[in-house]
Amino acid sequence: MIEYVKGTLIDISTQYVVIDHQGLGYQIYCPNPYVYQSDLEKDCLIYTYHYVREDLIRLYGFKTKDERALFEKLLNVSGIGPKGALAILASGQPEHVVQAIEEEDEAFLIKFPGVGKKTARQIILDLKGKLDEFAPNLLKQEALTFKPSTKENNELLEALEALRALGYVEKELKKVKPKLEEEEMTIDAYIKKALQLMLKG
Repeated sequence: MIEYVKGTLIDISTQYVVIDHQGLGYQIYCPNPYVYQSDLEKDCLIYTYHYVREDLIRLYGFKTKDERALFEKLLNVSGIGPKGALAILASGQPEHVVQAIEEEDEAFLIKFPGVGKKTARQIILDLKGKLDEFAPNLLKQEALTFKPSTKENNELLEALEALRALGYVEKELKKVKPKLEEEEMTIDAYIKKALQLMLKG
């Protein structure tokens, strides 16, 4: 297993980042690639999960070991694949996911793309009581660094595109867009705000 990749962050897309390590570019899929925006063209360390199947080989990356561990736990749930697990973690608040599982809050879980009532129930059955060790560390989230927009709605457009890549549909995005337009944020902050609004809606 590849424990982590450390190198220069040279590219950020809606689904993945690219790390250059000694001339070799690693494409790493992340829950929210824009959390690494402040690291662009700088040295960066990303904890990785090497996913290998007959039809797919990918590296998935995370800010912390705890986020990676929760991703692995979610992969063990029947009906949850890498894309679904990433979408759940993309809210930037995995501690809320842990809380919902422990409290058997199906209504919270079914708001994530690809998670229906059956899958939400399966997540709770498989993981309740097995995530306590993650909660304290997941509460320690890194503070966002504010970066004013240099182009009109450019950050918001990028954020909406990232949400589409995660599986959210236009109907869901249209509901939250007006509230997002009221504020000037970084791409990462827009994504987190949108996910919070959709989870509450």
